[in-house]
Amino acid sequence: MSAEPSSAGELLTVRLHTPIAEITIGNGTKRNALPGAEWTRLQHSIQELAEGGTTRAIVLRGHSGTFCAGSDMTEWVGAGAETVEDSFARMEAAFRAIEKCPIPVVAEIHGVAAGAGCQLALACDLRFMADSARIGMPIARLGIQTSPAFAARMVALAGPSLTRQLLYTGRLLDASAAVHAGLAEHHLPEAELGEHTARVLTAITEQPPAAVRAAKRAVAATLAPTREATRHNDQTAVALTDFRNTMATLFP
Repeated sequence: MSAEPSSAGELLTVRLHTPIAEITIGNGTKRNALPGAEWTRLQHSIQELAEGGTTRAIVLRGHSGTFCAGSDMTEWVGAGAETVEDSFARMEAAFRAIEKCPIPVVAEIHGVAAGAGCQLALACDLRFMADSARIGMPIARLGIQTSPAFAARMVALAGPSLTRQLLYTGRLLDASAAVHAGLAEHHLPEAELGEHTARVLTAITEQPPAAVRAAKRAVAATLAPTREATRHNDQTAVALTDFRNTMATLFP
């Protein structure tokens, strides 16, 4: 199989192993947190793969043993409200591109999937976690206001009660608890995770592609009322005073 890195930049790499595409998030620094421009590149990469015609499944992995710690907060230091809002809009566009993608997208999670990294995983069709991995939304402490779309992804998988607990407290779930809660499908020892993901991807690509696409559309149709309801949201992304105080504390 050929493997061709994309030109999207060092923080996002796409390799084609037809009929499977692999997207690697980050370069191992900042726990693979992404700045706003890279979320847009992720959105466009997903859309291009969906339109290419030869890709039948996509896997998302993080670089160097962690998945994604969310957004690169250093670009928010001293930033105005418009810059922060733009960053969150870029993230959400990437998540929605995954959800709209007509082919299955699988998240292979090592290390931490937190904040926007958690949302990235939840937007995927399937999630497999290393035993040592953790997932959650520790965003309230930063002054980030949970959007309806953020909440809806978690509620759809884990239900409202656990979603409230995780959003209110910022607690991260370990892999076993995440699977029990419905936030992931399977957890395995670190060394076995890649092989398991490869088996599932192979099984997907062995099915008739039209039937797989129809299955994804059918599941998406059941979620459509909730997803559409979250599109119209006038809430700001952050409580600005709390957010600025947090940024000043984290990046003095």
